[in-house]
Amino acid sequence: MSFPTDTGVFGPDDLDRLIWFYDMHGYAVLRGMLTEPDVATVESECRAAQLAVVDGGLDPRHGSTVFLDEVGKAEKFANYVEYVNELSGGVRSAVEHPLLIALMRRILGPDAWLRAHEQFGVVYQDARPGRESGYSRIGWHSDWQASPSLDVWPSTAFTVHIDGTSPANGFLRVVPGSHLWATPAPYRNINGVSVPATARSTGGRTDRTSPFAMPLGFDKVPGEVGVYADRGDIILHDCYLWHSAARATDDTALRRHVRGGFFGGVRPPVGVEEFIKNAAR
Repeated sequence: MSFPTDTGVFGPDDLDRLIWFYDMHGYAVLRGMLTEPDVATVESECRAAQLAVVDGGLDPRHGSTVFLDEVGKAEKFANYVEYVNELSGGVRSAVEHPLLIALMRRILGPDAWLRAHEQFGVVYQDARPGRESGYSRIGWHSDWQASPSLDVWPSTAFTVHIDGTSPANGFLRVVPGSHLWATPAPYRNINGVSVPATARSTGGRTDRTSPFAMPLGFDKVPGEVGVYADRGDIILHDCYLWHSAARATDDTALRRHVRGGFFGGVRPPVGVEEFIKNAAR
């Protein structure tokens, strides 16, 4: 399965070009690894877990209000289900797919590990923008900025798309090549928590200084592009890549996906990431 290189979309039999594109631009889209029945199973099981969070039928560790714009809505609607890999066999099969694991080991090294039970685990996200939702959009950031004191980096994040993306339901904005810049650590994280003194001053695949500062919000960035996904696609992006989420223009639209990450650094001792997670709430 082959696609034009400049789209950033690659099939399971085209992993060499996918890695080349990923190394150059900091992101890529893997299409065709999952079948429609695979995605349908993920969708139904995640929906069941989402309803169980709202009904109080699951351990509170599966619910999340960390990234919500309006936390009060979490009692009536669940935008997130944490550790969904522990609840859904379909999710586990997708994120532990031999092809995906082999790809992550080629990108991150032979000891790459899936963050399955640390911090938030693998997360189901329902990013709909309607009135019942506490989610709107996420501003510019790179993933390493969430834990600049840890040695877990580098990493590759993945999103398994249940719904295709578009301007109507929101999409990923990225700055190609920004993973190669040494981006400064933020003064405060997205939740207003002060960055610890032990944080690295910058993070990136090289020590090259970024040509301009990362915006604090949603401003247009020179060179940014939109990355769109079809149902069943898996978007991969580097932990140092500048990215943000564009808000949907249709309040009735759905944008659901499963997200998580593989890491190439040191797995932290038990309890360290949970402490950081709780501090950010």
